Amino acid sequence: MNFLMALIINGPIKSFCYRRLQYLSNKFQMHVLLNEMKELAAQKKVPHRDFYNIRKVDTHIHASSCMNQKHLLRFIKRAMKKHLDEIVHVEKGKEQTLKEVFETMNLTAYDLSVDTLDVHADRNTFHRFDKFNAKYNPIGESILREIFIKTDNRVSGKYFAHIIKEVMADLEESKYQNAELRLSIYGRSRDEWDKLARWAVSHRVHSNNVRWLVQVPRLFDIYRTKKQLANFQEMLENIFLPLYEATIHPAQHPELHLFLEHVDGFDSVDDESKPEHHIFNLDSPLPGNWVEEDNPPYSYYLYYMYANMTVLNHLRRKRGFHTFVLRPHCGEAGPVHHLVSGFMVSENISHGLLLRKVSGEGVPGEAGGVVGPPSPCCAPQAPVLQYLYYLAQIGIAMSPLSNNSLFLSYHRNPLPEYLSRGLMVSLSTDDPLQFHFTKEPLMEEYSIATQVWKLSSCDMCELARNSVLMSGFSHKVRPVPSFP
Repeated sequence: MNFLMALIINGPIKSFCYRRLQYLSNKFQMHVLLNEMKELAAQKKVPHRDFYNIRKVDTHIHASSCMNQKHLLRFIKRAMKKHLDEIVHVEKGKEQTLKEVFETMNLTAYDLSVDTLDVHADRNTFHRFDKFNAKYNPIGESILREIFIKTDNRVSGKYFAHIIKEVMADLEESKYQNAELRLSIYGRSRDEWDKLARWAVSHRVHSNNVRWLVQVPRLFDIYRTKKQLANFQEMLENIFLPLYEATIHPAQHPELHLFLEHVDGFDSVDDESKPEHHIFNLDSPLPGNWVEEDNPPYSYYLYYMYANMTVLNHLRRKRGFHTFVLRPHCGEAGPVHHLVSGFMVSENISHGLLLRKVSGEGVPGEAGGVVGPPSPCCAPQAPVLQYLYYLAQIGIAMSPLSNNSLFLSYHRNPLPEYLSRGLMVSLSTDDPLQFHFTKEPLMEEYSIATQVWKLSSCDMCELARNSVLMSGFSHKVRPVPSFP
């Protein structure tokens, strides 16, 4: 880490990487001028295949928001008509039916609309991650989030499973669209994995068009403040020990063993722009000694997830089971050194917006001169990092519509620049519930990107190809046991 940090602020290396990136951009423009019509003609000669029937993978999408707002609204209305008397919640020891829950809100099925649901991100969520997180609560009520989009609740996640299966049916109907949905493991207790696996298997939440990733929210500080965890080591043990047990004794954890066959890897999620009060270095306390209420820094989380995954993968490989990869949220906001951590330990990352910062002290500006002093967000490191990501071909799952609502306006998004330079980028939706309007959010993402950036059909197909290469779907589709 120290070596890379020193490397990316080295003046000659910054200049070299900046010029190489400019060379790659200009080389691509030359290629387009010379060969665009040839590429179009070659594509027309390919029988049967076109953009609609090549496979595309949504490489970054969260299961709790994989449906659009109209889909969730219809499902809630349907549940209110069919399951009004079903007990769905326990409040202060008292059981509540669905009817009673909505009566406390003074709402009927007729009253509900997309506007009252209020789950779509708007201009007020820009640079306000707290407001964005609140959008996960339908009608602003956390109780509805618990009932309809949680796997562990009074109805054993039945409603959430039904919604997921409807999304899966839409993907199967489209045939050529796939998704890697993210489910959460929080690390608060040892039985979270068994509960999640039981939910998936008992509700048969399975599709050949879907693979799973497990996301771990970086929320240790909250759990520690509430006295739910004694130290960071306990959180790591809650996340990884059940996986070791299921790998060594699969017969003792049949549901978890079966569920893990459909899991590609791990994600690390939270608001990257939160201030970090600690620098991860040789003097940092070991997880067992991290008892303070401050959250460990981003690099601390990533290192210990990577270290535990590495040992687990060696064990699983020896036992003949498939292994996992680390694909964290990285470079969406916050300090640029998150991208250094991601570069060292990740197979792919999500977002990667901070790689776009290619100007700084001593680095030629876009107009050909030398720009002024660096900005506070450590911009000068980015040309070196961007070139490293290009050389290593680390996948970057980008979500321009999500970024447009949260961190970066659409016209400033660096995706077309990354694509022209040869970085391994793909298009993904992130949260269709908050950002998309149609039944096919991934196609909506491709459609808007193509219109705004004037992408050719060849560009679109390259993005789709990248998404398949980045994904955990087998290139030679192998039979994976479905849930019984």
